Amino acid sequence: MFNKILIANRGEIACRVIKTARRMGIATVAVYSDADARAPFVKMADEAVHIGPPQAAESYLVADKIIAACKETGADAVHPGYGFLSERASFVEALDAAGIAFIGPPASAIAAMGDKIESKRLAKEAGVNTVPGSPDAIESTEDALKWANDIGYPVMMKASAGGGGKGMRLAWNDEDVREGFEATRREGKASFGDDRVFIEKFIEDPRHIEIQILGDKHGNILYLNERECSIQRRHQKVVEEAPSPFVTDKMRKAMGEQAVALSRAVDYHSAGTVELIVSGADKSGESFYFLEMNTRLQVEHPVTEMITGIDLVEQMIRVAAGEELAMTQDDIGIDGWAIENRVYAEDPYRGFLPSIGRLVRYEPPVEPWASDGAKNDTRGVGGVRVDDGVAEGGEVSMFYDPMIAKLVTWGETRDEAADLQVAALDAFRIEGPGHNVDFLSAIMQHPRFRSAELTTGFIAEEYPEGFDGAAASEELKRSLAAIGGVIATVDADRARRIDQRLNGRVHPPGDWAVRIEDRDYAVRLEEDAITVDGEDVALAMEYTPGDRMVEVEADDETLTIQLKPTRTGYAVTTRGATHHLRILPQRVAHLADHMIEKIPPDTSKMLICPMPGLLVKLHVEKGEEVQPGQPLATVEAMKMENILRAEKAGTIAVINAGEGDSLAVDEVILELE
Repeated sequence: MFNKILIANRGEIACRVIKTARRMGIATVAVYSDADARAPFVKMADEAVHIGPPQAAESYLVADKIIAACKETGADAVHPGYGFLSERASFVEALDAAGIAFIGPPASAIAAMGDKIESKRLAKEAGVNTVPGSPDAIESTEDALKWANDIGYPVMMKASAGGGGKGMRLAWNDEDVREGFEATRREGKASFGDDRVFIEKFIEDPRHIEIQILGDKHGNILYLNERECSIQRRHQKVVEEAPSPFVTDKMRKAMGEQAVALSRAVDYHSAGTVELIVSGADKSGESFYFLEMNTRLQVEHPVTEMITGIDLVEQMIRVAAGEELAMTQDDIGIDGWAIENRVYAEDPYRGFLPSIGRLVRYEPPVEPWASDGAKNDTRGVGGVRVDDGVAEGGEVSMFYDPMIAKLVTWGETRDEAADLQVAALDAFRIEGPGHNVDFLSAIMQHPRFRSAELTTGFIAEEYPEGFDGAAASEELKRSLAAIGGVIATVDADRARRIDQRLNGRVHPPGDWAVRIEDRDYAVRLEEDAITVDGEDVALAMEYTPGDRMVEVEADDETLTIQLKPTRTGYAVTTRGATHHLRILPQRVAHLADHMIEKIPPDTSKMLICPMPGLLVKLHVEKGEEVQPGQPLATVEAMKMENILRAEKAGTIAVINAGEGDSLAVDEVILELE
C-alpha cells in the first residue's frame, strides 16, 4: 500500500480524496495555486506545495510541477481527481517514467477513450451501440454543413477532447452550424488543447444514463449499476440520481455488459464511467447509444457509493496498489435511492449567469464530510451528505469551475431522497455570490421530476422564459403571512422594551397587513390564536430578533425559512423561492399606496456585460447597423463562451471595450444610437 498520496487537483475533489486516504492511514499532499492558498483542502492535507499563479495552464495543468511536488514531498502515488490532468495520457506516462504510481487507468486506455473519434470506433468494434455521425474530425465549416445535412438535423458538434459539457454545440439548422462550429473549435482548443471537432446525430427526447465501471489489474471488471444525469443545462449536469427510474433490470444488464466489454477492449482498470444516451421515446429501452467513456472518477460518484456502500476512491487506491477486487458482480446490489444536486455559483434569476465573489455566509445543512457513524458512512448524516471545498470568507474565483458544493441525499425511496433534498436546500445558507439553491429546490418539487418524466431538455422545456422562483401554493403564502406577523410583533416588542420612554405604555400592534406578491393578507395575533384573513393558522416557532434561519411548524408542515431584513419587512426564502413580505401595521398600511415608485433608468440601448469575464470576440464595428438577435460580443466566463446579442435594431454608436479586455459585471461594452 502507498505511504503518501499527492492529489493533483483542488477544491471539493481534493477534500474527497484526502478524507478516504486519512481513513486508510495514508498521508496526503495538496498542491495549490495563488488563488487557493487559504482553501480548505490545503489545510486538510498533511502537506501542501505551492505550484503557481491562479491560471490553471500555469499551475494545475503543468505536469512537471506536479512531479516536482511529488519528489519534494516523497509522495509515491498521485490521485488526479477529475478535470485538469486526470485524462492526460502523457501525464500518466510522465509519472511512470518518474517512478510514481498513477491512481487511475493505464495511459493506453486514457488515450483511446479520451479521443471521442477513436473511442467511438473502438466502441463499435467491441459491440457497443453507437450514434450515427462523422467518423473523423471535420476540417471546416463547409464540411460541417455537409455532414450535418447528410446526417439530418438536429446534430451535435463536439470537441474531440471535450468533456464536462464544454466544447459542445447543438445545431438545428445551417445557421447554427455556421455560428457554432468555430466557437466549438475555440472552446476545445482553450479548454483541452485540441481543436478537432466531430458531428453526430442528436437524439431527441434523450435521457442521459451512465454506467459506473470498476476494474483491477487482474482482469476483473464489474459494473456498479447506473446513474441518471438527464437534468442538464448547456450540457452541464445539474442533478444526478442512482438508480435511474427509467432503467429496467434487463436494460441494466445489457448496458452493464456492453460497458464491461468496452472496458475489457482497452485493458481498463480503476474506476471509470461509460456514458450512454437513451431515447426516452422508446419504452422498450433498447435504443441506447454510446456517448463517451470518462477514464476517471465522476463528479456524481457519491450517488453510486450511497446505493452500493462501496467507497470508490478507496477502491481506486487499492487497485492502483495492485490489490484484487474484493467483490464480484453478484455482490453488487441496489440499496435505496440517492440524489445529488450541484450547488453552483450562478444566478438563476439572471439567466444562470456565472457569479463570483466572497462567501460572506456559508452554512451547509450538515457538517461537510461528516457521517453519523453508520455502517455505510457514504450516506453522510441522517442521509444528507455535503461534499465541498469552500469555507465562509473564501472566494469563488473566475479561474475555476463554479461549483460550490454537492448536496447528496439517500432515502429508502426516490420520493424520500427528494424530500430530504428539499429540506436540506431550505437549510443551505449562502450569501455573497449568486447561487442556484432555489432553482434546485424547484426541480426537486416539480411534478415532472417527481413522475420521472425526464429528458436532457427538462430545464429548457420547463423554464423556457427563465427562472423566477418555485411556484408557491396559497397555503404556503398564508403560512408566510402568519410568520411575518409573528416576526413583526416580536421585533416591535423588542423595540418597545429597548425604548424606556415607551415601556409599559405602548404595546405592539396585533393587526398586521402583510403583502406578498401584490396580495394583502390581514394577520391578527391574539393570545390563543393566529388568523390570516379570518381563518385560523396553526403555527409553532421560536424566533429571537436577529435570527436569520428559523424552523417553523405550520399546519402540520415543517419549514426551514431564511430571513433577510428589508426596508419594509423581510425577504423570506423557503421551498425554492424568495418572497418579499411588506409588513405594516394594519392602521397605516393604506398609506403605502401613496408612495412614489422609483423608475429604473433606460439601459435598452446599452450592451451590458452580465457577468465578470473576458471579451474574446467583438462581432460588430462602430457605425454598423444591427438587427434583433444579432451577435454583438462573446464573453468567456467560468471556462464557457457566452454570446451576447442585440435586443433591438440600431446602429453601433460607441464601443467601450476591446477583444482581450477583462470585464466587470454590468460594464457597458457598447452603445446603440
